[in-house]
Amino acid sequence: MKHFFLIFLLTAVFTMAPAARPAIAESAKLPAAELSDDGVYTQPWFLDSFLDLRDDITESAAAGKQLVILWEQRGCPYCKETHMVNLRIPEIVDYIKAHFNVVQLNLWGDREVTDVDGEVTTEKKLARKYRVQFTPTLQFFPPTLAADNTMPGHDVEVWRLLGYWKPFHFMNSFVYVHSGGYQTEPNFQRWLQVRADELRAQGKEVELW
Repeated sequence: MKHFFLIFLLTAVFTMAPAARPAIAESAKLPAAELSDDGVYTQPWFLDSFLDLRDDITESAAAGKQLVILWEQRGCPYCKETHMVNLRIPEIVDYIKAHFNVVQLNLWGDREVTDVDGEVTTEKKLARKYRVQFTPTLQFFPPTLAADNTMPGHDVEVWRLLGYWKPFHFMNSFVYVHSGGYQTEPNFQRWLQVRADELRAQGKEVELW
């Protein structure tokens, strides 16, 4: 079942507002990402995949993880912000690596990809098939797929995050999926507000907006 809960207005607010830098010393941050030959920033811990998405889900499940596709494109300032801010925070990266495998796809790429329905296509054609129009876009997939699944990826994904979101929102999008929050509260904003309240009650600082 598809979950598209982020309307364009909210996306604009979070992607166009100046990024709030987390209160973390430069020396405590992870090394900055480097540009790949395709002109997109990448991380050494991203899954080195043959781009058969069904196999990637199966491989992830065997490791107790879920598959996430991160869509990016050359020259995307919000993709760069994701790498240079969010993915330099050890807490965020450690959580993602513990619970997810991330496959990076290029919105305009020509690499061959096999969808979960068995269709063999290219990155850019798959992006159109999945109706991915913004970068970065994160697609979260279920822990497992039915053996007889014939549905394409955009019909089996459990949640989708559009655009650049500040570190707290970005981090908790992964918590939302891993904890199964999307199954009990389909509105991410409501779920996030409850989580923020819980963290504040524990004496933790929350930068919600």
